[in-house]
Amino acid sequence: MSSTRVLVLNSGSSSVKYQLLDMRDGSRLAVGLVERIGEETSRLKHTPLATGESREWTGPMADHEAALKAVSEELARDGLGLDSPELAAIGHRVVHGGKLFTEPTVIDDAVLAEIERLIPVAPLHNPANLTGIRTAQALRPDLPQVAVFDTAFHTTMPESAARYAIDVKTADEHRIRRYGFHGTSHAYVSRATAKLLGKDPSEVNVIVLHLGNGASASAVEGGRCVDTSMGLTPLEGLVMGTRSGDMDPAVIFHLMRVGGMSTDEIDNLLNKKSGLIGLCGDNDMREIRRRIDEGDEQAKLAFDIYIHRLKKYIGAYYAVLGRVDAVAFTAGVGENASPVREAAVAGLEALGLAVDSELNAVRSDEPRLISPESARVAVAVVPTDEELEIATQTYALVNDSRNLT
Repeated sequence: MSSTRVLVLNSGSSSVKYQLLDMRDGSRLAVGLVERIGEETSRLKHTPLATGESREWTGPMADHEAALKAVSEELARDGLGLDSPELAAIGHRVVHGGKLFTEPTVIDDAVLAEIERLIPVAPLHNPANLTGIRTAQALRPDLPQVAVFDTAFHTTMPESAARYAIDVKTADEHRIRRYGFHGTSHAYVSRATAKLLGKDPSEVNVIVLHLGNGASASAVEGGRCVDTSMGLTPLEGLVMGTRSGDMDPAVIFHLMRVGGMSTDEIDNLLNKKSGLIGLCGDNDMREIRRRIDEGDEQAKLAFDIYIHRLKKYIGAYYAVLGRVDAVAFTAGVGENASPVREAAVAGLEALGLAVDSELNAVRSDEPRLISPESARVAVAVVPTDEELEIATQTYALVNDSRNLT
């Protein structure tokens, strides 16, 4: 029996998201989420796609090992257990791969050590990713485990885009450079946009706008990332749900000297109490639009600031690319908030950008164009699929490895 299934794991500090896919056609066999790991009220929600009927379990779950064992048991109930010979590999989302990891990588001790070395630049994410990997290895030590890095797609950026203008020795010593994130999403969406246009990715220049609670933009030239908005951490760039995005770094010194705030307090402010929630108290775009419709000026200002930053990046990446074939909106806000798409493109007609209001209002899970037929630059809505991208990269690597041996 051939092995065609890939389990995708996305391990957070207190959660595990998972999907089991059949790579013969990319179909999902099961999806699920374990949350509040380490608490008395841990919760597992598991959905086998054959029936679509979810099962939920609530109770104490001490750690990630207990969580993955519970996931394994739920999969086994559907005949999809981790001991199945049809399981080809486990693919892990790893947030930070630094400069070294430019593509999906089979995990060994050296890879684990390097992911651990990168913890100082990804203290919230890499430790949880490591825990998930080690737990999965203990459950299936014989199975290939593959790391797919959020930063990998952005390693093609030229040094002129990746370097900060600070002392080179200091930057190199502390690994300070722009790495970018959401790379699996940007890779998937840029390719899917090219397919929507009926072209090969090597022929297409795309500005990808991944707009969720975390948000990032990328300039993709012929399938290769040449610039992206997030930097050393996911804090830089666009206005986000709770993150500030771009700002004068001297604000930090001012808050320390004049505001008497500690490093941890400023970190918390910029990552968790800024962005939309800092501007108007809400980080849900649906709620912000509802408040705007009711005449709420604070919500309107937050929306306007969000759009202003978005337009700046569209214009900047247009200049970086020189020629743009498409602008693609993706992720929760990008896929569902038609007012955001309309406002982001409004006034950019001189750049060949426009949105057809009727097409923009259509709700769909399919990739689609929302620009008029006459538009010089296509504007698209392309639902992202990071799990499928991770599974695809994992399966391709494992198959290549087998063929070489």
